[in-house]
Amino acid sequence: MKPIDFRSDTVTKPTPAMRRLIADAEVGDDVYGEDPTVRRLEERVAERLGLEAAVFVPSGTQANQIAIGAHCRTGDEVLTEEGSHILHYEGGAVPALWGVQPAALPGERGLLTPQTVTAAVREDNIHNPRTRLLSLENTHNRGGGTVWPVERFRAVVEAGRKAGLAVHLDGARLFNAEVAAGQPASAWASLTDSTAVCFSKGLGAPVGSALAGRADVIREARRLRKRLGGGMRQAGLLAAAALYALDHHVERLAEDHANARRLAQGLAQVPGVTVDLSRVETNMVFADLARPAAEATALLLKQGILTNATGPHSIRLVCHLDVSAADIDDALARIRAAFAS
Repeated sequence: MKPIDFRSDTVTKPTPAMRRLIADAEVGDDVYGEDPTVRRLEERVAERLGLEAAVFVPSGTQANQIAIGAHCRTGDEVLTEEGSHILHYEGGAVPALWGVQPAALPGERGLLTPQTVTAAVREDNIHNPRTRLLSLENTHNRGGGTVWPVERFRAVVEAGRKAGLAVHLDGARLFNAEVAAGQPASAWASLTDSTAVCFSKGLGAPVGSALAGRADVIREARRLRKRLGGGMRQAGLLAAAALYALDHHVERLAEDHANARRLAQGLAQVPGVTVDLSRVETNMVFADLARPAAEATALLLKQGILTNATGPHSIRLVCHLDVSAADIDDALARIRAAFAS
């Protein structure tokens, strides 16, 4: 039985064509600024996001963290939505690395309002941390793969600007937002001081993210990347995969979105499974279960279906490059069999 892996879009394997480009990549020592493939990727990303410069890094977590380190100083505060990646999935790095205090703001499926941001900014008082940075996420993972409407994003950014805040965007899945909304990634990124994008999720590269932003922010980010051990040498091998992904795997994200919609519609018909179809905007499906999630994931695993629990009675299924439309039909049949008892 072929396993069907819905745990995340990080589980994809490089395609044969991507592997060939990796093998043929022109390389140099990137810490010395001498890897031409890395330089080409950084220029492409900055141009595509409408920002001044970019730096290639090993992971999305490092991209977010060097952005926070570049924008903030010890004792500062970063505002972010309560379900954000920097709060839940980065190992407590915000206070551990930078001595920065995160403030978790209530959101709607991961999205904030201008009023929430304005109200959260601290008064200039010796008792308070300085509110320095607003960090947003698009698409929003724990929100359900939610896409920020551009005008709402703009209004929230403007609220932050009026309060004197820098703005960072965790755009790990920003190209999913681009495809779903029919807007270029720059529609969001160009409004920020820094934006992180990931190549090893929906775009299917094996490793790598990039942080783009104002030139001064990226200069500092390079220093912090080195400090955190992210200075890579012949990194063009990895950058080549990212370039291939940008050229060949962005538009095809629409297939993942269509597969997620089809999967959600099928799951909604399974007894004991509830799916809010209005939440399925991109490649993620969140399902609420009548049975415990731990029991459900074990039953699904016996049928070759890999999923992650997101709560005591909920699971997440993520569609990606290595899950085909035929796999969706096969998966639904196995899920029905798993939950038949």
